[in-house]
Amino acid sequence: MNAQGQDWDDLRLFLAVARTGSLSGAARVLGVTHSTVFRRIGAFETRLGVRLFDRLPGGYALTAAGEEMRDSVTRIEEEIAALALKVAGQDQRPGGTIRVTTTDLLAVGLLPRHIAAFRGKWPRIEVEVIVADTMLDLTRREADVALRIGNPGQEALVGRRVGRLAFAVYAAASLHARGLDDPGASDWIGYGSAHGPLSRSLTHWWPGMRQVYRTNSITAAHAAARVGIGLAALPCTIADCDHELVRAATFPEDFMLDLWLLTHEDLRNTVRIRLFLDFMAEALAADADLLEGRCPDCRGRAAGM
Repeated sequence: MNAQGQDWDDLRLFLAVARTGSLSGAARVLGVTHSTVFRRIGAFETRLGVRLFDRLPGGYALTAAGEEMRDSVTRIEEEIAALALKVAGQDQRPGGTIRVTTTDLLAVGLLPRHIAAFRGKWPRIEVEVIVADTMLDLTRREADVALRIGNPGQEALVGRRVGRLAFAVYAAASLHARGLDDPGASDWIGYGSAHGPLSRSLTHWWPGMRQVYRTNSITAAHAAARVGIGLAALPCTIADCDHELVRAATFPEDFMLDLWLLTHEDLRNTVRIRLFLDFMAEALAADADLLEGRCPDCRGRAAGM
């Protein structure tokens, strides 16, 4: 196989099918149509003269030849990703694009005003925010920087804790006005099995809570709380400054989640990355009262205050 562009594209497509086990899965990953993947995989196998996949009712399974190719191509991909990181790490221009991955909660409720301030200071640096529930792989350059709740401890990543996120129980002002004497006997907006530490703590503190509405998105829970569906455990940094909500109760025990700002070790000295990391760390440190539920402009609306 030579190193011409079409061959590299075929290798990337082959890996996508191998990893997802289906044509539709590979099409979603690559942003192409199902028929494109079908046609190109068939042409690739014909050109190589070997069958790489068994077509099964449940999807595409690698043959022995396919498994050997997957292992070899994965090593090539890792070498290319490592080379790209090292080259990017030498970029000393205060310009270019930074790809930031985070959750919908932080992308909507926390980042926008800080990114606006960062762009005001460094207008030649563009910022792309990728909202993802799953953790994108920084070692594969799926993103340059991650703002995450909790430190994944992934090898080759460097970072710092940039804040602590406090939670409390919130209700729509109209719902709170009708009286909520016992949160444990009220209707709740729950997270089901999502957001493990928070969900487990809630069911431990209020085992009889009625989860009449469930979502895996804190942003969706915030929207549901605003219209009075039930109580919701929400981050104080968002809910305390929402005039449609009232802090109905505090948690029986201290509960906070750490915010981490992460990048790959090969990128930390790239000028635009370092500028962004330093700026965001300072901005979030200045937000400590808001993040930890001590916002002086908002807390007076909490129940009983």
